Amino acid sequence: MGIDLKAGGRRTGHKSSMKVVKTQNPYNRLLIKLYKFLSRRTDSKFCATVLKRLHMSKMNQPPMGLHRLAKYMTNKEDKIAVIVGKVTDDVRMLECPKMTVCALGFTESARTRIVAAGGECLTFDQLALRSPKGTNTVLLRGPRSRAALAHFGHSTSVINPHTHDGVKPFVRSKGRKFERARGRRRSCGFKV
Repeated sequence: MGIDLKAGGRRTGHKSSMKVVKTQNPYNRLLIKLYKFLSRRTDSKFCATVLKRLHMSKMNQPPMGLHRLAKYMTNKEDKIAVIVGKVTDDVRMLECPKMTVCALGFTESARTRIVAAGGECLTFDQLALRSPKGTNTVLLRGPRSRAALAHFGHSTSVINPHTHDGVKPFVRSKGRKFERARGRRRSCGFKV
């Protein structure tokens, strides 16, 4: 069975950002060029992953705080932490350990603290010179914590009891009169 083209069945105009670079930032465009070359000429999974993440939208490049970064880098002093995103400061952390970090950007205070501890802040072009295949690096990602994630659940079905555990419903308000019938009590269909 084919696609009914007359009924508007073929999706066009939905090119992935891996084919068309969407960012207008000239630095990011150059980095994409560089890592595209590296991932093509070396069979390094690291370069391919970095390239994929450079193409991502800002929502999918979440920042990472210094405390979380320090936690992931314990006992890895000789390695370089790589974050395709921004590194932010954490005022709750009293002492910043010495570490080498490569990221798309640093807040002023985060950069100051890393350098003061004897560490280094690298850019991705410096990393490409130092470690083109990503040897001795730890590729990290920040936590994705946006408000909409509270509403995402698993695939819903009557037989799966845990589809809505901890999933926030889009309800006008929480009370006796609001969305308490089918799906919210055993006597009306099912309960989650």
